[in-house]
Amino acid sequence: QVQLVESGGGLVQAGGSLRLSCAASGTMFPPNAMGWYRQAPGKQRELVARLPRGGMATYVDSVKGRFIISGDNAGNTVYLEMSSLKVEDTAVYYCKAEVVSHGYWGQGTQVTVSS
Repeated sequence: QVQLVESGGGLVQAGGSLRLSCAASGTMFPPNAMGWYRQAPGKQRELVARLPRGGMATYVDSVKGRFIISGDNAGNTVYLEMSSLKVEDTAVYYCKAEVVSHGYWGQGTQVTVSS
């Protein structure tokens, strides 16, 4: 059973930084891609950043230049460096691992940006 464990959320003032981590375990194959999604209250879950194994990262326009997604060499851990945080970045952030043809989700970590 694939499990994703996220960490690093919290409360930060606008303009501050946070680093999220997500570690995948229990998979026989390294994920084809890992990514971060977020869901704010009353809104749909959206893709924030995605990192294909051996490929280039992609970002939603609203975080370009502020967030950086990276991974370890084994491809089982993904990070999201968030800087210049804005109030509108407040959301529950979810890690997703794409393994073969399945997507697996983490439990989510709350990021709250205060003004």
